[in-house]
Order: sequence, then structure tokens, then C-alpha cells
Amino acid sequence: MNDNEFLALVATRSGMSSEQATAVTQATLTTLAERIDGGEARDLAGQLPAGLRAYAFGGSETAERFGLDVFVDRVSGRADLDMDAARDGVTAVFDVLRDALDPTDYEQVVTQLPAEYGDVADQTAPFVRRQA
Repeated sequence: MNDNEFLALVATRSGMSSEQATAVTQATLTTLAERIDGGEARDLAGQLPAGLRAYAFGGSETAERFGLDVFVDRVSGRADLDMDAARDGVTAVFDVLRDALDPTDYEQVVTQLPAEYGDVADQTAPFVRRQA
């Protein structure tokens, strides 16, 4: 999967414009890299399309510990989206990550997250767009 395919899937699954999908993808990968250990962030980055890799490199070897609300808030601020749109975007990015990565590699990423992240990073359920 290349950058354009990845971003197009995020746009389709989130109902966002291509610009919003790009912003939410970059923000989600950056925030995820802060939330997981540095080694895992590097492994994730190595499996992403080339144009998205830089966003998945964490600034620290040690993961920051924060909950889903803080995660979505950070994505919201970085992508300039309201909280509901940011949450839908985060869900879409995780859904595309699940499709793009080897299942074992995806599992290694999401197992570093607390159970509450299952709302956006479910390993089995398809992405379901929230009804307005």
C-alpha cells in the first residue's frame, strides 16, 4: 500500500476530505508514536508507506502514559478537528493500519495500549462510521 492508497482509505472510512484525512493520519501517527515505546514506534514506521514513516517516529524510547481522551484531544489539536471528527479519524487510521500491517505487527502496537483504546483500535471489527 502506498501513501495515496493509505490516505484515500482513511478519507473513505472517515468521510473526510483528502486534506482532513492527511492531517488526521499524520496527527494520529505522531500521537501513537508518543504513546508506544520507541522501538515499537520505529518498527511501525518501517512498515508504513514512505511518506508517512516520519510521523511514526517517537521522540522518546519510553512511552508516555495517557488515556484515549488525551490521545483524541492531541489528534484534535494537531489536525484542527473537533473531538468527534478526530475520534472518527483516529478510528479510521487504526482500521487502515490493521489492514496495511502484518497482523502480528499490528497486534504488537495495540497491545501496548490500555483496554479503553479498543474503542478506536479494535483488532477484529470493521470500521463503523458514527451516525450524526
